[in-house]
Amino acid sequence: MTNAAPSRLARSWPVAVPVVAVLALVLTWGRHPGPVVVGLVALVLAGAVLAAVQHAELIAHRLGEPFGSLVLAVAVTVIEVALIVTLMVSGGPKTASLARDTVFAAVMITTTGIVGLSLLAGARRYGVSNFNPEGTGAALASVVSVTTISLVLPTFTSSAQGPRFSPGQLAFAAVASLSVYGLFVLTQTVRHRDFFLPVTASGEIAPAEVHAAPPTARRAWSSLGLLMLALVAVVGLAKVESPSIEAGVKAIGFPPSFVGVVIALLVLLPETLAAFRAAVRDRVQISLNLSYGSAMASIGLTIPAIAVASIWLDGPLLLGLGSVQIALLALTVVVSILTVVPGRATRLQGAIHLILFAAFLFLSVSP
Repeated sequence: MTNAAPSRLARSWPVAVPVVAVLALVLTWGRHPGPVVVGLVALVLAGAVLAAVQHAELIAHRLGEPFGSLVLAVAVTVIEVALIVTLMVSGGPKTASLARDTVFAAVMITTTGIVGLSLLAGARRYGVSNFNPEGTGAALASVVSVTTISLVLPTFTSSAQGPRFSPGQLAFAAVASLSVYGLFVLTQTVRHRDFFLPVTASGEIAPAEVHAAPPTARRAWSSLGLLMLALVAVVGLAKVESPSIEAGVKAIGFPPSFVGVVIALLVLLPETLAAFRAAVRDRVQISLNLSYGSAMASIGLTIPAIAVASIWLDGPLLLGLGSVQIALLALTVVVSILTVVPGRATRLQGAIHLILFAAFLFLSVSP
C-alpha cells in the first residue's frame, strides 16, 4: 500500500498540473492580481514547468536520443519566442532590446550555467565527464556562428543608426539563423546521429540505459498533448507575472535588461533540471545536447520570429551587444572550445563555466 500511493501520485500530478495551470490562466488573464494571487500563480507556473519536463522526458524515452533532447529544446524555445513576442507587442518601444537581452541570456545560461552544472555534477560523481567532441564541437560551432551573426554584427554595422540591423540585414540574419539551425538538426538526427550519443571513457558509444519499457504510442501522444497544454500555460502565466517581474526588478534597483535574464532563467528551468538528471546518470552528452541544442534553438528560432514580428512592432529592434557583453561572450567561446576539444572534463572545467555564469549574472545586475 505504501508503494502504490507514491506511484499513483507520480502518475497523476503531471496530468493534473497542466489543467490547473490553464484554469489559473483563464482566471487571471487580463486582470491585475494582488500579491497573494501573484504568489499562487508563481507556484502554479513552477509546477507547469516541472510537468512540462516530465512529459518531455517521457516523449524522449519513446523517441530515444538525440530526438528526446531535440523535443525538449524546441518546446522550451517555443515558450521563449512566444513570451518575447507577447511582451514586445504589449510593451511597445520600451521593449526594443528585450529580444537581445533574452537571447543573450539564454546563450550564456546554457553555455556556462547548464554546461558548468552538468560537467561538475558528472565529474563529482564519476571523476571525469566523458562526451563526444565531434558532436559537441559541431553544436558549439553552430551556436557561436549564429550568435555572432545575430547579436555581435549589429553593433558594428553602419546601415542603420544604433546597434541594429537594416531591414535587409535583419532578413539575412533570420535566414542564416534558420538555415544553420536546420542543418544542425539534420546533422544531429539523421546524418551523424552517433556523434550526439553518450560515450564511454574509451570513446565508444555507451550502452543504452536500463529503463522501464518505453511508453506506448497512445501514452506518448497523450504526453505530447499535455506538454503543449503546459507550454501554453507557462507562456500565459509568465505574461500574467511579467508586470510583477518588471516591478520587482525596478524596485530592487536592477537595470531593465535584467528582465530578459529572468525570462531566460524561467524558460530554461526544464532544460536545467533535465540536464542535471542526465549528468548524474553519467550521460553528460545528453546534458550537452540539451544545453547547446537549447542555445541553438533559442537563436535559430527566436531571431527569425522576431524578424517577422518586427513588421508590425513599434519602434526599433535593438540586437547589438555592448562591449562588456561581447568581451564576456568571447571569453565564454574560448573556454568552451578548450573544454570541448578533449572530449572529457573534470570538476575544474565545470567550475570555470559556473564562474563565468556568475560573472554574467553579476554584470547583468551591475553593468
